[in-house]
Amino acid sequence: MKNKKIINSFKYAFVGIGSSFKTERNMKIHFTIMLLVIFCGIFFKISKIEWIICLCCFAFVIGAEMFNTAIEKVVDIAMPQKDPRVKLAKDISAGAVLIFAISSAIIGLIIFIPKIIEFI
Repeated sequence: MKNKKIINSFKYAFVGIGSSFKTERNMKIHFTIMLLVIFCGIFFKISKIEWIICLCCFAFVIGAEMFNTAIEKVVDIAMPQKDPRVKLAKDISAGAVLIFAISSAIIGLIIFIPKIIEFI
């Protein structure tokens, strides 16, 4: 019985990941950028520590996007009418994703610009 609950937990988590990818445009953008970074990482042969940093950035941005989506959905259900507090909550959660995305982009530039310059 306990194993079935654990398996179901993973199943529901994967359904959530799949749903967010299918329904959220920004998730598709993040995923596409992730694939591009993975390709560049392979091409430029980044180090193990650089891979770890990139993987952490992927997790932070995609995880933040999923939290943002969940917050937006719950807020829409709890308060479907317009309210400045609802807008503020949504704007703040979107801002958090933007901070993670910008930080990750800067980290990516720090990792890849020297490799691109060396390649040229």
